[in-house]
Amino acid sequence: MAKQVKANLKMKIRGGQASAAPPVGSTLGQYGVNMMDFINPFNDATKDMQGKMVTAHITIYDDRSMTFRVVGVPTDDLIREKLGIQKGSGRPNTEKVEKKLSQQQLTEIAEAKAEDMNAEDVESIKKMVAGTARSMGVEVEG
Repeated sequence: MAKQVKANLKMKIRGGQASAAPPVGSTLGQYGVNMMDFINPFNDATKDMQGKMVTAHITIYDDRSMTFRVVGVPTDDLIREKLGIQKGSGRPNTEKVEKKLSQQQLTEIAEAKAEDMNAEDVESIKKMVAGTARSMGVEVEG
């Protein structure tokens, strides 16, 4: 018989830096889960993403056990990092960001996001990344 799901959570945490302090401790504590069962494996799984914001999808079961899946850095963060900008445009349809995203940068971001996306080939992922860039007011070259 399958375990009964008690809660599905999404948390943004800095990679390799989860601790028992809020938001992790307070969120997991209310479900009666041993937070060290999450913190240590999460920090080990994200040590290569040290300091970057990652999203953890946590499923908590009735028997107080849990599973989690780490989703990489958000696409908009990768775009801002590549272009060296602080934020996208507040009005992307009329005001564009000064820098443009090259095809090479677009490919690099698409390859980094490949495991998190629900597409098989890089060309499809590039289209999704380009759509995110356009919604930020960033023009894509070529």
